[in-house]
Amino acid sequence: MLQDPAPLLLRDTPDAPPSAVPRPASGVAFDWIDAAGAARRRAGLVRTLRPRPADSALLDLAGNDYLGLARHPEVTQGAAEAAGRWGAGATGSRLVTGSTELHAQLERELAEFCGFEAALVLSSGYTANLAAVTALTAAGTLVVSDAGNHASLIDGCRLSRARTEVVPHADPAAVRTALAGHHGRALAVTDSVFSVDGDAAPLPALADACRTRDAALLVDDAHGLGVLGDGGRGALRAAGLAGDADVVATVTLSKSLGSQGGAVLGPARVVEHLVNTARSFIFDTGLAPAAAGGALAALRLLRREPHRPARVREVARDLHARLTAAGLTAVRPDAAVISVRAPSPEAAVRWAADCRAAGLAVGCFRPPSVPDGISRLRLTARADLTDTQIATAARTIVATAPVV
Repeated sequence: MLQDPAPLLLRDTPDAPPSAVPRPASGVAFDWIDAAGAARRRAGLVRTLRPRPADSALLDLAGNDYLGLARHPEVTQGAAEAAGRWGAGATGSRLVTGSTELHAQLERELAEFCGFEAALVLSSGYTANLAAVTALTAAGTLVVSDAGNHASLIDGCRLSRARTEVVPHADPAAVRTALAGHHGRALAVTDSVFSVDGDAAPLPALADACRTRDAALLVDDAHGLGVLGDGGRGALRAAGLAGDADVVATVTLSKSLGSQGGAVLGPARVVEHLVNTARSFIFDTGLAPAAAGGALAALRLLRREPHRPARVREVARDLHARLTAAGLTAVRPDAAVISVRAPSPEAAVRWAADCRAAGLAVGCFRPPSVPDGISRLRLTARADLTDTQIATAARTIVATAPVV
């Protein structure tokens, strides 16, 4: 019987290095994962993937489709037409083959809508934050970061070469103090609406604190675009800061616009700098044409239907009022996110599971996803929810609440 000569060659050739024949795998290299998993289970912090069907019977208060546009016929048609014309993928990085006329059009319309000079579209809101933080800092730069910031801003700080000072949540005085002791380039970074509790940052006061030391302000407006400001133009537009020479915003296309992707908005010279220096832009494949087409269609629809953002805020206030009237502890929403406190991580998990069993999907935030260590249900309002659905959701949450 013939033998495969390759193993003989590896064993018998005098010139073959000793490492050419690997030892049998012991499996010990990843034994630490079992211990880490056991610790997560004991702490009630195990996370699992739960694939959803295309047509779910659950009432959804967990997703971020604030304007109800992810399945809107105009948005899905825009995505389908873009895929048909430009292909399923961008085929390369934006600087090679991944930029299309569609990307450029989306950038122009997004910048104009939000009130900024220029925009740069990336593959996600996460990569947009990494791009903005790392490209606008260097060794010797001071980054002042809110304690409640999203993980993508935190990771941007970690990846930058800058010195990062974390200040108390939503505290302009703390930002002012941090900047006062620094000489040189500085950047303050904050969410506009914080993703855990749904409270809004004091943007005018933060901008004023930055300007006392000529520092730049970077605001992640992921939860503000489509919800706050005139016609949903964002929190910076509402604060009168959109388009200012020292302000940069990041947004996501995956929430109010019902698509996927992210963007950095700001002065044209900032966007040009990112094109040349931001690693998560330069070395990443461009946003898929379908996502760009869907986001552009959603943006144009929002222009025509500016009532949608007001309806989102109305739904959020209604849910909050119903839940607090029933005795639950919930943070008053400044945008679309309603946070309802749970007594423990285990209780939060059971509460979310009981809601799901009753036909309601809700978010469940636990450590380490929450900076304060407090577990909660995270609810998201949608513009397309009916009054009957709002009442049903509130009743379900109250009925399944843990007994303290």
